[in-house]
Order: sequence, then C-alpha cells, then structure tokens
Amino acid sequence: MMKKKMIAVTLVFSLILCFAYFSLTTEALSKMGSSGTEVKNIQQKLKTWGYYTGSVDGIYGAKTKAAVESFQRKNNLTVDGIAGPKTLDAMGLPSGAKEASSNSSSSDLNLLARIIHGEARGEPYTGMVAVGAVVLNRVKDSRFPKTIAGVIYQAGAFDAVADGQVNLAPSADAISAARDALNGFDPTYGCVYYWNPVTATSKWIWSRTIKYRVGRHVFGV
Repeated sequence: MMKKKMIAVTLVFSLILCFAYFSLTTEALSKMGSSGTEVKNIQQKLKTWGYYTGSVDGIYGAKTKAAVESFQRKNNLTVDGIAGPKTLDAMGLPSGAKEASSNSSSSDLNLLARIIHGEARGEPYTGMVAVGAVVLNRVKDSRFPKTIAGVIYQAGAFDAVADGQVNLAPSADAISAARDALNGFDPTYGCVYYWNPVTATSKWIWSRTIKYRVGRHVFGV
C-alpha cells in the first residue's frame, strides 16, 4: 500500500515538474489567426510607425503579418511574421522574455533623451527620433562603441557633448523620441551619421551617402 502511494506521489510530482518546465520554455506569441488585446497593441505600434495601414481590430490577419515581417526585416530579426518574444521586445511590448534591469533601461532612456534634446531640439519629432536611431545604429555597428553611453561620449562624436548641452534636462518630446527609437522606430533605415548641410564643413562627411532628410539634418551611411 505504501509503495503504491509513493508511486502516485512521484507521478504527480513529475507531472508538476513537466508542467512547470513547459510553462517556462513555451514562448507566448501572436500569429496568423490570433486575436485580442496583444494583437491590438501590435497593430497600434506598427500603425504609428508606418508599417501597418489596416484597422486596429485585434485580428491577426494577412496585413498584420506583412507589417510584422516588414518590422522584423528592418530591425534585423528573424522574418517569420510571428510576434514572438524578440519581436515584441523590439516593439516595446510585454513578452514574458527576460528584461534588462529597470535601472539600466531607465539610464539608457535618459541619456538617449538628453543627447536628442541637445542635438535636435526644435527639429520635427521624426527628426528627433532619427537622431536617437543614429545612436542605436552605431551601437550595432562594429566601427563604434557597443553601448549607448560609449557611442554618445566617444571623443568628437557629438557637439552637444562638447558644449555640455547633453547635461540639460530633456524635454517630454525628447524622452518620447528616445523611447520610440529604443522600441525600434528608425526613420533613417540604418543611418549612422547625420549633419547640418548648411553648417557642415568637413569634406569627409560630405562623402557619405545621404539616405534621409528631415528638418535641418541629413542622415547618411
């Protein structure tokens, strides 16, 4: 009798462990046929950034899938049309994936907002996001430092650092632009340089290929 009880307890315990393992390793995702609040959030983000032109109806159809694929392609993610953890993280949406510490995230956001404010206040909002995107594109580029702080404080990289404007309190628009850039909005499509064509005197910077123009800045690679 005791042996049967032990077997039963062992079996139940094993089932609990299996369920826990499955819960930890199964990735939440939205894909074709999904519906609900998460899909609405995905659609709204993609619509705001210009990837999606359909209705924000919470139904993951062909247009939503195509928009997700475009977002994934632009952000160097696996292009499968499925909004899994990595894609959701890139959009700034909850995913269940392990998140960076809140202190680190807050520090990066604040620093990025300050360089945007110092370099691009008075520019159109998209131009502010574009400056933030350049910083993040440099982080991904092997020619530049690998952290936001490293890129921003690289010697001679930004006038706002040289003249101290990076230390000013960022505006609400700068904070919002930094958040959008961190969430994957890149109107420059991968540019790593920008300059004011009216004031730029460097022959080298003019050798860069211009890909995007907004406000007083041009953006290039």
